[in-house]
Amino acid sequence: MEHGTIEREIHVDASPEVVFDVVSSPEHLREWWPDEAEFPAVPGGSGRIGFGADPQDRTWVRFTVVDAVPPRLFSFRWTHPEGEAAASGNSFLVVFELEPAGRGTRLRMTESGFRERGWDEAKAAAEHADHVSGWDHYLPRLPLYAARLGASA
Repeated sequence: MEHGTIEREIHVDASPEVVFDVVSSPEHLREWWPDEAEFPAVPGGSGRIGFGADPQDRTWVRFTVVDAVPPRLFSFRWTHPEGEAAASGNSFLVVFELEPAGRGTRLRMTESGFRERGWDEAKAAAEHADHVSGWDHYLPRLPLYAARLGASA
């Protein structure tokens, strides 16, 4: 099995503008993915996201915005070590591509960087499986939240 990239495509019943906000704004991101998010949503913006409902036990990972082109593209690198700039060999790259689809948005999510980390096959496979499981859990929450947000706009 190839452990290089994770790809998902989903339909969201909300406009690309709403979906862009949902994937790029820390305020909205924490409603469907991490429990906490702190970063400026501009290219080069660096911060962190945290997982774990209890702030005392939260696991934090680094997060750096790569590109932000409203309302069609948002990408970031994450999990790079503290004190290091995000780069191909030390982080994962997540890209959200948005395009109008009927009255909603087609969202394509791609996460790559598993091979570039220099891990052996077992480590790459374990990390890939962990991220597949994570996206399978969190990504279905995005359209539900975006649809609610779009309906109230």
